[in-house]
Amino acid sequence: MRLASEFWIKAFVRTCNGAGAAAFIVRRGDQHGGSIFVRINRLDGTSQIYGPAAAGLADVASQRRFELRVEASDDEVDRLIAREVGFDSDLWVIEVEDRDGRHFLDDWLIASE
Repeated sequence: MRLASEFWIKAFVRTCNGAGAAAFIVRRGDQHGGSIFVRINRLDGTSQIYGPAAAGLADVASQRRFELRVEASDDEVDRLIAREVGFDSDLWVIEVEDRDGRHFLDDWLIASE
């Protein structure tokens, strides 16, 4: 069983803030099951966006998993988020501001092939 989205997000934001990065909830979704997108803003005009891993991958049904969607200009990431909101109005967006680009998702990332 997966943790409710809101509970997971609160713990994630605390982890980021405790490590010296600034993390914010910029869009609230469904508190129980809303999809979560994590934006890493490098504060240099570029960002990365991590989103839910594809449902067919191992562990995704029972555990929250993420994959890198894109690393691009802030404008391009804004457009990607707007498209996703068009598909799913219940999604969450967390923004982490960190010049080093730390994502704090190590335990939740799907390994890239």
